[in-house]
Amino acid sequence: MATAKREDTLAVEKPGVERRYSAALMAEGRLLLKMGIGKPTIAKALRHAVANNTSIEDELLANNLVDETTYFEALAEELGLAFLQRIDGTHVHDLPGLDAQLSRPEVLLLQPPLARPVRAIAPKISQVAGLKNRLEQSPTLRSRLVVTLPSEIKRAAWQSGRLRRVVETTRRLSDHMPLYSARVTFWGRQGFYGGLLAAGLIACLLTMPILTFIAVHILVTLLFLANFGLRFVALLSAQARERRHRFRRPRSPLKETPLPIYSVLVALYREESVVPQLIAALDRLDWPRSRLDIKLICEDDDEGTIRLLETLKLPAEYEIIRVPVRNPRTKPKALTYALNGARGSLLTVYDAEDRPSPGQLKQAHAAFCRMSSRTVCLQAPLSITNGEQSWLSGLFSLEYAALFRGLLPMLSAARLPLPLGGTSNHFRTAALKQVGGWDPYNVTEDADLGMRLYRMGYRSRVISMPTLEDAPTDFDVWLKQRTRWYKGWLQTWLVQMRKPRRLLRELGWSGFLTFQVLIGGMLLSSLCHPAVIAFAIYLGWLMMQDDSHTVGALSFWLFIADIINIFGSYVIFIALGRVRMEDRERRAVGWRWVLTPVYWLALSFAAWRAILELRFKPFVWNKTPHKPARNL
Repeated sequence: MATAKREDTLAVEKPGVERRYSAALMAEGRLLLKMGIGKPTIAKALRHAVANNTSIEDELLANNLVDETTYFEALAEELGLAFLQRIDGTHVHDLPGLDAQLSRPEVLLLQPPLARPVRAIAPKISQVAGLKNRLEQSPTLRSRLVVTLPSEIKRAAWQSGRLRRVVETTRRLSDHMPLYSARVTFWGRQGFYGGLLAAGLIACLLTMPILTFIAVHILVTLLFLANFGLRFVALLSAQARERRHRFRRPRSPLKETPLPIYSVLVALYREESVVPQLIAALDRLDWPRSRLDIKLICEDDDEGTIRLLETLKLPAEYEIIRVPVRNPRTKPKALTYALNGARGSLLTVYDAEDRPSPGQLKQAHAAFCRMSSRTVCLQAPLSITNGEQSWLSGLFSLEYAALFRGLLPMLSAARLPLPLGGTSNHFRTAALKQVGGWDPYNVTEDADLGMRLYRMGYRSRVISMPTLEDAPTDFDVWLKQRTRWYKGWLQTWLVQMRKPRRLLRELGWSGFLTFQVLIGGMLLSSLCHPAVIAFAIYLGWLMMQDDSHTVGALSFWLFIADIINIFGSYVIFIALGRVRMEDRERRAVGWRWVLTPVYWLALSFAAWRAILELRFKPFVWNKTPHKPARNL
């Protein structure tokens, strides 16, 4: 009995080295030997298969140990079937179930004109014995089956269902969950109340201007103070985390478990200049090639980027996806379109210019293993590497450090809603699909998705391994990017506030107030920042007059609040960014922090431009051009 249970010993190991492998792997290895694949190649793939809990076949193809075409030609010869290297897309009909072939390419029904239908299959080597038996029992099957490539099945499936799929992508959220879609900017009731509020404000300004001015001033002051208070708490929290970090014990390693397939989505548009840098960064990811599913998502008319990607002869884990040209032409539409074919149980999103830490996927996987199944999103920090290039990039660097290493970790620790960054989000794929993916009509899709996840009972946390990025150094580029962000945040606020009582019920009081301060308060404070400065100057001028005794207590305290709001906000902005920066980052920023007031006025200008864009160009995506990074 004991002898019967022993596993076979692999015959292709080096002399003097004996390992024991499963009967399934042994059978697979013997069949591959019979097909003419060399013992050293099989042995190398076998070691990867054992380490990654995959098959020898998967490792051969994923690690480029065999050519895909040569391999499936050999399988066809072994089965005695014809081999079809290229599928004619016109022979594939968009039938129900076609989309299943995007993630698991196994079989396609081909219907050539004036000919019998044929099934194109991409068999696994484990299926060969069973297929041989069927073919021996039913010889007529040979005329109705051909062997093809998995990559060809996917390409033909993407091509055949492209028009139906892109329509579904743009309409799915608005049709099935209209409450969460920005396709309609103002719902009827919102438009009515918004108009009523504007008319009432104008009437008050005309009939009692002083009282209205004071009331608006108090409201803006309170919002500024709330923003200041939230960031002050984040600063204290960041300082406490910095102290704890010095004495933190290392986590005990997780028990070794097979790694899941990890999908990586990257939306590209006119990115020829950074494609080589991107591919080099993705190649450095510390994850088995056979468990990676990297999708490079391009607009169908972006021939320059597509042509460059095709000339690079990318490894098997890469797939180029062409998104049909259809409005809205946004990044979230491209991501949601590609989500149909994601193979991984985990998924992350990167931008074209990103250089993620090689260990980021493993850190995210380990965090997901430790955390509750309700935690479905992890945000990695974004770190700016060109802070020394200009005053804009220096202050951008401060801003990102404050957000990703100060504010978001505090919100995460407090279990509050996270306005996600647009890149380096890691998801449980099933939950992402369940909430509808990204909203194709929201141009700041990350913040919107973070709120939607929280409302549906899911939670987001943060991890520590960063993704490196370069900030814009040209003001026009920065302004267009920031205008798009403000426009999207405004879309997000309007979408979430369609039913305020339901939002309060789903977020709870703490989440609701956090949302109002983070999104609504941030928008209003940016819009009103020049006015607050003007208020403070005016009130200061009044108090400097000879008749300063006529200035009331309310005006005095409003002046004090304005000074705290203005200079306190500047100080918090600088301190929260610097406290979590490394020394080299602080040196890169240098003296540029003194230009914070100018930066905030530029933010206000971008916010006002966003208001106009939301009215006249709500779904226009202001493209940010990228250049290869100088500091890799």
